[in-house]
Amino acid sequence: MNVAIIIVAVAALALAAWLRAAGSAITRVPRADALRDEADGVRGAGIVAELLEEREAITPAVAMVGSALLVMAAVAATALVTAEQTLGTAIAYAAIVFLVVFLLGDLAPRQLGRRRPRSIAYRSARLLAAAVSLGGWASDLITESNGDEEGEIEPEPETVTEQEREMIDSVLEFGDTVVREVMTPRPDMVTVPVTATVDDLISVTTDEGFSRIPVTSNGDVVGMVMVKDLLPLLGEGRRPASVAEVMRPVEFVPETKLASALLGEMQANHQHQMIVVDEYGEVAGLVTIEDLLEELVGEIADETDEEEIFISARRDGGWDVDGRLPVDDLARLAGVDLPDEDWDTVAGLVMGLAERVPDEGEQFSHGPLTLTVTRMQGRRVADVSVSVSEAVDAE
Repeated sequence: MNVAIIIVAVAALALAAWLRAAGSAITRVPRADALRDEADGVRGAGIVAELLEEREAITPAVAMVGSALLVMAAVAATALVTAEQTLGTAIAYAAIVFLVVFLLGDLAPRQLGRRRPRSIAYRSARLLAAAVSLGGWASDLITESNGDEEGEIEPEPETVTEQEREMIDSVLEFGDTVVREVMTPRPDMVTVPVTATVDDLISVTTDEGFSRIPVTSNGDVVGMVMVKDLLPLLGEGRRPASVAEVMRPVEFVPETKLASALLGEMQANHQHQMIVVDEYGEVAGLVTIEDLLEELVGEIADETDEEEIFISARRDGGWDVDGRLPVDDLARLAGVDLPDEDWDTVAGLVMGLAERVPDEGEQFSHGPLTLTVTRMQGRRVADVSVSVSEAVDAE
């Protein structure tokens, strides 16, 4: 009997994990890419393209089937480990079982699906089709039952727009985003030295348009000066000798901290800007509450901001990109999988491929992509030309 329960629990958990990964993957596959891959003969792409015709129906159907499998696995495992145990021990074992089932059957598979969306979606095409069919049937059955009991029929939900879908994806991805991915890197920071005069500060704020400027000393950030602290003094006819007299203490945050957690802390503590440090305590960049919000709602610009163009399409089918472009954005643009474990930007990818500081004009290849360094700023990769050298095979 115990063997049968173990088999049921393991099978249900494995199937639920596979389905969670596939469900997370398919929502990140553009239908145009699936149609193109189907034309190229990629197995499973046709089924995925057909499912994506009704994209909004996939997530709830897959979630319903996946949840049922997770509940089955949790119940079976709980019944096994809590048999003949005292009440306290049984409750502890049950909590552990549900935690393990949640991690292995939900969180980890979702991460896997996000990393290799096309490959996992195509290889799971038949499973997804069955889950969507079963989940849709169950959802319709529940809806019809509720309508009969209440004497009314629920209106059909409105179609989710592309902008709303992007917002939902941003919210889901925000939970896994770390501060390093959204910060302004150290070379791009606008700072003033601790010995700077008020005239120097006014000149910097006028040229750059920032109201908060980090103050540095010997390469380290030692404070933050705010223009609004200076204005009352100037209005009273007082003129500080240097910015050191008006600077405030600065707060530091590790680059590996989750952006979602930092957003909550900055809201609670009424902080607008923090300095980011790496694992060695060195300044890696700065992050503002605006940077965090832009991860959720997109670029926020005011009338003084100049639009930055990170991607320019070329007639030959390639792109000219800024080195600061996130690797994930290039991967989505080119429809390929790119490693992002050790770097976050295209410049970091080029550095990783070169394993040294590259020179202008050097070329590096990764899969179907050829990356050419077109401009350097000192030791920094500023601009990169990206070309697709061969057809992409998602398999």
